[in-house]
Amino acid sequence: MNSLRRGFHGRRGGAAAVGLLALVLTVVTAGCGSSKSTSAPNFSANDLAKTASTNWVTNGGSTWNQRYSSLGEIDTTNVSKLKGIWRTHLNGSGTAAKYSGESQPIVYNGVIYITTGNDDVSAVSVDTGKILWEHKSNISQKISTVCCGWLNRGVAIGDGRVYLGQLDGKVVALDQKTGNPIWTRQLVQWQKGQTITGPPLYMDGKIYVGVVGADFGGRSFLEAMDAKTGTSVWRFWTIPGPNEPGGDTWPSGTNAYINGGAAVWSTPAYDKNLNLLYITTGNAGNDWFGGNRPGDNLYAASIVAIDATSGKVKWHFQEVHHDIWDYDTPSPAVLFDAKSNGNTIQGIGAPGKTGWLYLLDRATGKPLYGIDETPVPQDAQQKTAKTQPIPRTGEFIPHTPPTAAEIARVKRERTGPSVKVPVVVAKTMFTPPTTDKMLIYSPGPQGGNNWEPSSYNQDTQMFYVCSAWQTVGVQSGNFPFVEGKGFAGVAAISGISFAESKGTLTAIDATSGKTVWQKSWPEPCYSGTVTTAGGLVFVGRNAGQLQAYDAKSGNLLWSFQTGAGANDTATVFEQKGKERIAFLSAGNSLAATAHGDSLWLFGLDGTMGPAAAPGAGKGTQHKGETGGTSTAANGKAVFAANCAVCHGALGTGGNGGPDLTTIAAAKITAKVVSQVTNGGNGMPAFKGQLTAKQIDAVATYVSGTITKKK
Repeated sequence: MNSLRRGFHGRRGGAAAVGLLALVLTVVTAGCGSSKSTSAPNFSANDLAKTASTNWVTNGGSTWNQRYSSLGEIDTTNVSKLKGIWRTHLNGSGTAAKYSGESQPIVYNGVIYITTGNDDVSAVSVDTGKILWEHKSNISQKISTVCCGWLNRGVAIGDGRVYLGQLDGKVVALDQKTGNPIWTRQLVQWQKGQTITGPPLYMDGKIYVGVVGADFGGRSFLEAMDAKTGTSVWRFWTIPGPNEPGGDTWPSGTNAYINGGAAVWSTPAYDKNLNLLYITTGNAGNDWFGGNRPGDNLYAASIVAIDATSGKVKWHFQEVHHDIWDYDTPSPAVLFDAKSNGNTIQGIGAPGKTGWLYLLDRATGKPLYGIDETPVPQDAQQKTAKTQPIPRTGEFIPHTPPTAAEIARVKRERTGPSVKVPVVVAKTMFTPPTTDKMLIYSPGPQGGNNWEPSSYNQDTQMFYVCSAWQTVGVQSGNFPFVEGKGFAGVAAISGISFAESKGTLTAIDATSGKTVWQKSWPEPCYSGTVTTAGGLVFVGRNAGQLQAYDAKSGNLLWSFQTGAGANDTATVFEQKGKERIAFLSAGNSLAATAHGDSLWLFGLDGTMGPAAAPGAGKGTQHKGETGGTSTAANGKAVFAANCAVCHGALGTGGNGGPDLTTIAAAKITAKVVSQVTNGGNGMPAFKGQLTAKQIDAVATYVSGTITKKK
């Protein structure tokens, strides 16, 4: 998974010993009422298969990942009356520009469990909004192998513990009542390019955790762990070894599979009757150059069914063979049963960055409505796949060539040696990028659908999918693997930044794959969706609004300003007989939205009105931003919090941002000031986000320190 502003460094990491964590982590208790909280039980598969109602105990609402609530007090007739009950600030955690607020709240018996982009965890009283306890991760701020912004997408709960994976590669279990650490396991090493961002799944005394790191040359996996101790039960490698099923889709006699990628970004779904876990996987490594990995490269860019007992693959469906476009599937798979012509469709759906919703039979992995292996353009150097699977239905963005204006912009914003490289415009999907030309293509590496979860409504039998629509120019590069460095296979990238992309919110009929309604937005749709028995779909907007749409018609029914980028996913539950909605408003790094630290609670009996609309980048202040004199020392702090997420900690290339040491203009302070202030070439403007002194300081640091590194 990549982007115009994405990280590229690193490799695989092995499991380490399990031990107690006592001195390194900090727990702060605050507020009141913690004694009233009750510990979650050892949730069984039967418990978790039930549709979400009073509580919201898994990231997806249930193990079906539908993000559907059976509650209906709030419906199409009264949602316009929804107001805030309380707004709690999470003590400023994760508000710098490098962070993203993507943690869906977990709710159990009157307590909300929420994380921030810094891997800090808070338990918050539903009744009062007061923080009952706060667990500080104290993770190193020197982690340099984070792909797509510093983020954590949530926790799991079960058997009296709260579980999370961290950016430093640790899996941590906390006491649910106190937040005190019970155990920790160093599952992977960030120094080798692997981190954890997705929420674990707790079920029947185990937790299931996915590992990422494809953009740094890592080989990813799903780990089943004993929830009491953190010890391993089994491990499923998403890139098979030479003697394993699928291993023959990688070149024999090489170690290409070791750096093969296929990150697991999201929480697995589970079918208790089939005893199958379902995951979606990321791109193959490296992202844009496939010449050293001939073959389909399983199980990258795939939907994979895994036997929950043994950890062995049952079936797979690969959305993109031999991916060289960064067309992975980071969004979680969703299970559904739909009625059609007297029959029950037992399906699974997952949207991809390709811009299609893939609908399959979840027992077999066979397409429900037709997906055709279609010949595609070829390139000998890239070892391209001869065909790609093209769905007949499920399209949620246009698959049309870039416009003249988009082509002109990509050409105009090229820098360095790429200015002299010939340009090729993709007329069809899956036109291969090459090392000697810049390919202008759409959709770009942000999709389509990215991490943002889709929802499924049991009443309308529709999926609700968020997406972006972006055009980029990419020149591939054949670069060797170096541990701790980027492994993206890109020599140059140019075009529309993700924050400037268009977006769609689309309702798709699960019984046919056809679009029922669609909303087109001038900005990306970069929030998860949640849907309810009240006939509603909740979704966030980049400008800060949490909105509710009629699930059947798509009509906008309610909009509420939360005060920061509304880039998270809402949670619906019941407290003392009344329906509630919890939402984290914290902004997003890749979407370049205003940052904050607000956890909101909404209800029909709320009295709080909307917050003030955020300005550009409001809420991005952070420790170390002194606003002092324009010295390289001050500039280093500003760079770490605002620029490293794109350009890497050392400025040598990160989240799609170029290596600053290779850009002549970066050596001239005045030109850096202009670029940071006004943006352009895929970079957002920081005017209004940083003060003039901060911009001057970071420009001094870039021109005087970063560009002088050897």
